[in-house]
Amino acid sequence: MGTTPFHVGLTAVTVTDAAVALTRESHLYAWSVRDLARALEVVPSVIYHHVGGKDGLARAVAERVLGGLPLPSASLSWEAWFRELLAAIYDETVLYPGVAKWVVLHGPVFPSVLPIIDRGVRLLEDAGFGPDAVAAYATLLNNAVLTISVSDDRLLHEDDGPRDHAAMMADFERVAVDDPDLRARALALVRPFSSGGEEASRSRRLYYDFTVETTIRGLRARLAEPADPTRDPG
Repeated sequence: MGTTPFHVGLTAVTVTDAAVALTRESHLYAWSVRDLARALEVVPSVIYHHVGGKDGLARAVAERVLGGLPLPSASLSWEAWFRELLAAIYDETVLYPGVAKWVVLHGPVFPSVLPIIDRGVRLLEDAGFGPDAVAAYATLLNNAVLTISVSDDRLLHEDDGPRDHAAMMADFERVAVDDPDLRARALALVRPFSSGGEEASRSRRLYYDFTVETTIRGLRARLAEPADPTRDPG
């Protein structure tokens, strides 16, 4: 079926719907405006008319994916609040490869997300982080979302999990490792993340949770440190 210059009933919402679907099927940075136009059976100029170029589309997809994030209860401790928030972010963004990378590069500054940012920073201020509250918030978000982004980007450079796993294992076999303990540790590090399928998914989630928990504990330890009297409070 050929494309048409116009499409009756096409709106910014339906264009975004299609962009979200393409992202879930592949990666936010793997499809083009032309691909989206082909999926909607229109010419690219129609997409530009309704939403704009790829930058605008990427923002619309990210906002759609993150727009439904639940706001954790303000009655939680800051540690529990961020565990709940970051778990929800994982559950949403892992389904739409590339969205995490967009968040790292641009920040999730959408009207629907602003209440979450405001509450998170206020909790950190109340916990005692003071002028460091914004930096603490950014550290929690970036450390977590970067782990998703790295896994997502792997999808851009592989045809399938098992083939990629085989290539990585072959590369490892070519490296001479005489120490059996070192070899075992190296294999244990590589195999779960490169094998594909459910094993890789479980390993990535465990690593994500480990990163979140380690960041929280690091910030908690920083909070317990005595104040630096030489620091400029301004």
